[in-house]
Formats: sequence, structure tokens, C-alpha cells
Amino acid sequence: METAARTAPAAVIVGIDGPSGTGKSSTSKAVAAKLGLRYLDTGAQYRAITWWMLSNGIDVNDAAAVADAAAKPEIVSGTDPAAPSITVDGADAALPIRTSQVTAAVSAVSAVPEVRTRLTELQRAIAAEAPDGIVVEGRDIGTTVLPDADLKIFLTASPEARAARRSGELGAKEASDLLATRAALIKRDAADSGRKTSPLAKAADAVEVDTTELTLEQVIECVVTLVEERRNRDAAQTEGSDRGTREEPSAGAGPR
Repeated sequence: METAARTAPAAVIVGIDGPSGTGKSSTSKAVAAKLGLRYLDTGAQYRAITWWMLSNGIDVNDAAAVADAAAKPEIVSGTDPAAPSITVDGADAALPIRTSQVTAAVSAVSAVPEVRTRLTELQRAIAAEAPDGIVVEGRDIGTTVLPDADLKIFLTASPEARAARRSGELGAKEASDLLATRAALIKRDAADSGRKTSPLAKAADAVEVDTTELTLEQVIECVVTLVEERRNRDAAQTEGSDRGTREEPSAGAGPR
């Protein structure tokens, strides 16, 4: 991955992975805003290409048809954490990509290797072009998209906690709704973890944070602390390297 564009002293690339309902999106946006970093929701890109497939009559269950069309839509992601945006062929897709129809189809589209290759390249390019650093969230950031990210975090939570959060987001109140949401999350987990190309998985060097018993504010603070610790460690290493290569003053030179 090309990172030459990142020139700011505190620049850092952070990959945050995890299944739905762990607080991934809310945490990622808040951390990016607090630390002055850019933000990328890779899941929105997969939803965007899925929405395009549905809108253009592509059978999302026909992997060959999806693969043939994968390169056609133009997807542009805005990386301002205060107002992240996404357009498809110039049209604002922020609302259409959140429909239940897209949600039901996104796993099938995301499993197609040509789709993942196309979007992985786009995601790497966006990360490389963020000179002050970026928080990238998804399901395969630490393992596939940005395996050399400065910091990798994997958020987890119990199925019950995740279902309660997601039901709250969707406005579901009945116990039956909660059970249905839990079942849908588990099904999505199985699909994402079981796909052959870039499955949902925790990177070996990722820091796991269980959010089951934590408030959103506590999760955000935890991740902010992890990022700041990484920044400080990088700064100390850079300072030490600079000190080691600095020329010694000549014998006649005065004190610094």
C-alpha cells in the first residue's frame, strides 16, 4: 500500500473491523473527528455497488453477471467525518443504500471477487491520499485492505447486545422484532465470515475491544486512547531515529 502522501507528523492509518451492531460506524466517525483524521465507511461502498446492481436490473444472485458489471458504476466517497457522503454515477446514494432491499442483497454482491478487488483498490487509494491520516471501517480492513495499517482494532459484542442496538436503530420495539434482528445478524455474520474472498476476520495483530458492556462514549474513548498511544510511539521512534542520525557538533561548537 502506498503511504507516501501521509506527511503530517501525527498522521496515522487506523483500520476498524467487526460485525454489525458493535458500534463500528459511530465509533469510527467520532474517533476521526476527535483526532482530525479522515473517515471512510467501506460498507457504504459495498451497499452503493449493490444498490447500483439492483437499480440496473442485475441479478445479484448471479455472480457472473455481478462480476461483469462490477467496474461500471462510478463510486465516490467523501471522507469528512462530520458529513461523510457517497455518490454513484454522480447521484447522492446516502439514503437509497440503507434500504432493506439493499441490506438483503449486499452480502451476495460483496462475496463476488471482482467486486471486492475493485473496491479494495478504491479503498487503498483513498487511504493513501489522506495526508493527515484516516480511520477506515469495514470487515476486512486489517486482514486484506490495509494489512500494514498503523493500528488495527476489532470490535466485538454479544449477539444480544448487537441485536438490541440494531433494533434501536431500526425502531423495532417488539420482542419478535428483536429476535428477528438477532437472527438476521447471525446470518449476515455467517455469510461474511464464510465467504472465500476476504472474509470477516480479526487480524492477528489487531486489538480486540468487546463493546457489550460499554457505552458508545466509553468505546470512543478507548479507541482514541489506542490511537494516541500509537501516535506517541511513532513520534518517539521518529525522534530517536533523528537523534541517532544527527551529526555531532564540531569540537569548537558551543552548547546547543
